[in-house]
Amino acid sequence: METLGFDFSIDQLIAGVDEVGRGPLVGNVVTAAVILDPQKPIAGLADSKKLSEKKRQALAEEIRDKALCWAIASASPREIDELNILHATMLAMRRAVLALDTAPGHVLVDGNRCPELPYSCEAVVKGDSKVAEISAASILAKVARDQEMNELHQLYPEYGFDKHKGYPTALHFEMLQKYGVLDEHRRSFKPVRQMIEGEEV
Repeated sequence: METLGFDFSIDQLIAGVDEVGRGPLVGNVVTAAVILDPQKPIAGLADSKKLSEKKRQALAEEIRDKALCWAIASASPREIDELNILHATMLAMRRAVLALDTAPGHVLVDGNRCPELPYSCEAVVKGDSKVAEISAASILAKVARDQEMNELHQLYPEYGFDKHKGYPTALHFEMLQKYGVLDEHRRSFKPVRQMIEGEEV
């Protein structure tokens, strides 16, 4: 996995950016930005969705220890409702990049579009499986959002957030019908909106 082949100088600092949580019905969309240290390689970087929870957590700790710098940011359910999920994701990505301690020379973003940034930026489709920096960002974002869901589970154990992580699963729909909509739910998402309007999900 390399960042070679893209249109930037090899001596530029590359920030990889990824998000987790566009699909769930509840909680923040979480993003991370990472600039890796070429002098401290990290073995096993991959798309966070393809790693076990144990492996993700171990790699996240190594990334936080070895990276030149990293940052995690988010957009709230209310921002998602106000802006829509795409624009809220771009906002969270921008926040993550701007929170880096070191300014990158170039930014590589997973997906097909870039947030508005004061740096050159390039979107990379399936970048989390192609670019080490994006893979690292995907791992940090996934671990951070899972932690948020675990904390939400502590507040509302009946919803099963530790199991479905807020995604629109049968269990989540069942708990929504049984217990109703929380402040942390995204009201603009159709199943939640239907619940609020008294329709069957």
